[in-house]
Amino acid sequence: MAMLQSVCLASSLPNHTFLSPQLKRSFDPKNNVQIPTSETLYNFNSPFELKQVVAFLVKTNRPLSLLPLSRVASVCALTPTFPFAQQIFNCIEQSEVSVWNSCLRNLAEGNCVTNAIFLFHQMRIYNVVPDIFTCSFALKACVKLLDLSCGKIVHAYIEKLGFLSNLVLLNALLHLYATCGAMADSMLLFDKMPQRDVVSWNIMITQLAKKGDIDGAFELFSKMPERNLRSWTAMITGFVHCGKAKEAIRLFTEMEETGLRANEVTVVAVLAACADLGALQLGRRIHEYSNKSGFKRNIHVCNTLVDMYIKCGCLEAAKAVFEEMKERTIVSWSAMIQGLAMHGQADEALELFNNMIQTGMKPNEVTFLGVLHACSHMGLVNEGREFFASMTRDYNITPQIEHYGCMVDLLSRAGLLKEAYEFIVSMPINANGVIWGSFLGGCRIQKDVDMAEEAMRHLGILDPLNDGYYIIMSNIYAEAKRWEDAARVRKLMKDRGVKKTPGWSSITIAGVMHEFVAGDDNHPQAEEIFERWDKLLERMKFKGYVPNTSVVLLDMEENEKEKYLYRHSEKLALVFGLMTTKPGETIRIMKNLRVCEDCHAAFKVISEIAKREIVVRDRNRFHCFKDGLCSCKDYW
Repeated sequence: MAMLQSVCLASSLPNHTFLSPQLKRSFDPKNNVQIPTSETLYNFNSPFELKQVVAFLVKTNRPLSLLPLSRVASVCALTPTFPFAQQIFNCIEQSEVSVWNSCLRNLAEGNCVTNAIFLFHQMRIYNVVPDIFTCSFALKACVKLLDLSCGKIVHAYIEKLGFLSNLVLLNALLHLYATCGAMADSMLLFDKMPQRDVVSWNIMITQLAKKGDIDGAFELFSKMPERNLRSWTAMITGFVHCGKAKEAIRLFTEMEETGLRANEVTVVAVLAACADLGALQLGRRIHEYSNKSGFKRNIHVCNTLVDMYIKCGCLEAAKAVFEEMKERTIVSWSAMIQGLAMHGQADEALELFNNMIQTGMKPNEVTFLGVLHACSHMGLVNEGREFFASMTRDYNITPQIEHYGCMVDLLSRAGLLKEAYEFIVSMPINANGVIWGSFLGGCRIQKDVDMAEEAMRHLGILDPLNDGYYIIMSNIYAEAKRWEDAARVRKLMKDRGVKKTPGWSSITIAGVMHEFVAGDDNHPQAEEIFERWDKLLERMKFKGYVPNTSVVLLDMEENEKEKYLYRHSEKLALVFGLMTTKPGETIRIMKNLRVCEDCHAAFKVISEIAKREIVVRDRNRFHCFKDGLCSCKDYW
């Protein structure tokens, strides 16, 4: 009370100096004082102005309860006048912790979260005993700031004050430890919790998945006594982020069987899994479900739909979704530009980029990757150089290793190997295996053995276990008739323990995915597939097809090499597709490696014979075969 009395001494000052000029006031001739307006009582903006108002209330014998207590707290919370506010609360017998909690919540949920932590420290310094709400709001601020040290202080208060039975607080602590990367502490707390609800389990599953411990997340998921939609979505999303798209789709199917309906977050995750696997039929079903559920306006759903259709080889469907979007972000534009480039529609990709610029949208790093890919596929060297320079000059974007890789690919494809090499050695960042790999691919196109050997010298250090580079180098030697060197490369692979990555191809028929590997005779219809191929081969040879045995790096007779070629996984998948789909239906094949030159040539012929469109997604790009042609400008 002494502090308030000292403030009241201000009443002995002349009336014309009693109130700050910032405070609105009127004059009371009866008492010969200047009176704050009702607006003033609610709009003081500093401790100084608050003290003036308090002095007036005391002098005129008016109750301090007229003061808006939340404003008193907000004005004093972060200043040395914190005790002055405490005096006010005590005088009117107001529980101060509830007032400070209100202020703490506003700070924790606002834009200046650090102030919430400061207020929590103020409350500790001035002996304000925290309650459950204090701890809850303080933990919310700690999570936003990733302030684990302060979070541990709050945890200590929770232990000290006996709040361990409060599940909301324990869940907030779980979230804090896990979000800050202290998974061991989070798991320890989880194990010691006297009770858990579905929120507790969901926090742990989500954070374990985010940290890459997908097995640990699934173990918890399997033990959950009950699951809600968030539980399923967290696990599905975790599988997708960890590259386990098959498991994500399997889990989604199980979720549907429980009767739960997917929300927008679930839809985005499942569509991403469909994109990874090329699961077009499920993707289309999810698209239809999204439209019926009113998700059509969700920008994330639409962007993922565009990406899904692109990666499933349905460029027209992707265009349709893109055109229907009421709002587009840079993610939308970039996905469409990249998709067009991947599908060999480079002209359209560059045209779309120009349209985007005209709308006022600024490109980002991903946008330029799509643009540079388009230039590479079209051989637009000058345009590619200009776009690369424009990144820094016009948009202040620092090129990353991927952009340098695009430029090396562009120059190498165009036969400018010397310029590409000089570009690599002058890069401001160290070239990685992908850069030299792109250069090696260009050497293969240009049949430049010397430059290829230089590339392999670097690749032998940067990526010594990548089988693809050895195979390309062996092919380069073979095409140059340098058989001993080709054999030396194969021996080097063996000596270094480099094994050729098994190639596989998949095709989905009636919702069922069928996978094939080279020479696969385990499929239930293997004999029928081989017979159908032999008949098809006769027609292919009549059309001028000649097997390219140079891609077979095994030491065997020529006729044996041909038989080996005929059992490539993509050929088996294609024949199976011809057998099991309706005439005229597009066949879509996924392959984990690059389509070999012989299969590329064979598919062009087959597309003409069977009068089918064949879409193959390999490790590098899409190949759309139709009427004896491929959408790609060249094989490489």
